Amino acid sequence: MKRQTLIKNAKIVNEGKIVEGDVLIEDDFIKEIDSSISVKSADITVIDAEGNYVLPGMIDDQVHFREPGLTHKANIETESKAALAGGITSFIEMPNTNPQTTTVEKLKEKFAIAAETSYANYSFMFGGTNDNLDEILKVDPKTVAGLKLFLGSSTGNMLVDDPKVLEKIFSSTDMVISVHCEDEATIRDNLEKYKAEYGDDIPMEMHPIIRSEEACYLSSSKAIELAKKTGARLHVFHLSTGKETNLFTNKIPLKDKKITAEVCIHHLWFSDEDYGKKGSHIKWNPAVKTSKDRSQLLKALLDDRIDVIATDHAPHTLEEKSNPYTSAPSGGPLVQHALVALLEMHHQGKISIEKIVEKACHNPAILFDVEKRGYIKEGYYADLVIVDINNPWTVNKGNILYKCGWSPFEGNTFKSRVTHTFLNGQLVYNNFKVLNVKAAKRLTFNR
Repeated sequence: MKRQTLIKNAKIVNEGKIVEGDVLIEDDFIKEIDSSISVKSADITVIDAEGNYVLPGMIDDQVHFREPGLTHKANIETESKAALAGGITSFIEMPNTNPQTTTVEKLKEKFAIAAETSYANYSFMFGGTNDNLDEILKVDPKTVAGLKLFLGSSTGNMLVDDPKVLEKIFSSTDMVISVHCEDEATIRDNLEKYKAEYGDDIPMEMHPIIRSEEACYLSSSKAIELAKKTGARLHVFHLSTGKETNLFTNKIPLKDKKITAEVCIHHLWFSDEDYGKKGSHIKWNPAVKTSKDRSQLLKALLDDRIDVIATDHAPHTLEEKSNPYTSAPSGGPLVQHALVALLEMHHQGKISIEKIVEKACHNPAILFDVEKRGYIKEGYYADLVIVDINNPWTVNKGNILYKCGWSPFEGNTFKSRVTHTFLNGQLVYNNFKVLNVKAAKRLTFNR
């Protein structure tokens, strides 16, 4: 017997429009979308979404779920559950775990873990280093989201800093090459200067001065130059400066772009004025910068120079975060609160719901060629999120699902909440509770 769910009276957000209507889910897929669908069977589950929005599940193209090797901070099971609670139904996880995902064998091991434990749809990026080009060339682009290169130091020391190697990688692969861009020499010089003044206990507000606008721009402009020279398909992760947004174009549609960009929730939400209160809890690489940068990033997102919104979810324990500046790691947990933060920005008049869906659902699907996800369309997988945009709640220790147990949004009251999340046609999250339903699938790609 077919498994059916009917979502009635929803405001369906898809492809720049909001349409009132019903969505019929049958087994894993969206079977029908219409202004009114009648109940034809006693076995059908009916959910009345009166007044609420139905969005496609978000596809987060940049997360660090810390497994294997760093599972005291997080693991695929805990963080994928938090993702479902936040309306993220698919994630692409990064290679800087321990061991790093820089061989085909290690990549296969990660897929095996996710197949057992993930509660959300999953894929991974393969990691590039100064000496693993042979392994990169073995990767089948149809089976993996893309290639990740750190052009600034990272957790796990995966820095690719040999210009010849970099050019060879850019010239040799058709995969989307996603890059973390910060110039290592600039950061090192800045850090030495402030260490001479403060020792290890550098004030947190120096973070965006050490990991400066110049460090970001130098690195991202070089990466773009190399992509243009080699014809590589380049995606620049987590832009943090207004200056960098001018390196990207909105003159052509996303599907035709060879060079694309992403912005993360924290760079749209926080500014350097928040370091005094939040300290290391908003210490990310690249750093949260000025309120001017923040508004320029939003402008570039709205005018389509920036293509995608992601989280760069990267948890650390509170104990690790309470270290002095030089040993407090960068990164924080975000998947559970990304969508409600974006909806808060919608309430503030900064972004439309249609634009949120475009940047967090449709565009990652286009950019990474994700098969049958990211849209509310008949025949697509039923990855759906029901959102009540007028149902306030406050983030506190009791409702945080991250393994690390904290959030930079603690104490924040959000006006909107995710009430239901469907994954491959199954209800997997319902009003603050992740259900014990394993419906996750490995992402597939139209390549």
